[in-house]
Amino acid sequence: MEKSIHLQRTQSILKEMLQEAISGLSDTRVNSVSVVEVICSRGKYNADVFICPDFYSKEEQKQVLKGLKKAENILREYVLSVSGWYKCPKFNFCFDETLQKTKTLDEIFNQIAKEKENKNAE
Repeated sequence: MEKSIHLQRTQSILKEMLQEAISGLSDTRVNSVSVVEVICSRGKYNADVFICPDFYSKEEQKQVLKGLKKAENILREYVLSVSGWYKCPKFNFCFDETLQKTKTLDEIFNQIAKEKENKNAE
């Protein structure tokens, strides 16, 4: 089922506000984090916030998630003050692994294509 335009707009606004709020944090572990996507539940009670994992090792990712979880209340207050909403969703921060999965699939497809070319050449 397609998402409603209102929900898409809410997600887009949340993404922008969160990126702005995160960049304003004093914690150096998290203030350079890039928000890739925000997916809200229908009633705006929960929001999954996807972060770009490209520049972080596994240990750094754990530290970033800890820092974001610690700053969640500050981020929620910022969103409420800027948006004028009467409630703000609870944030669930996680790293977006879809880009890595896409790269892996591309590598597999390229390998299959090379194997087919080698078979056809023989």
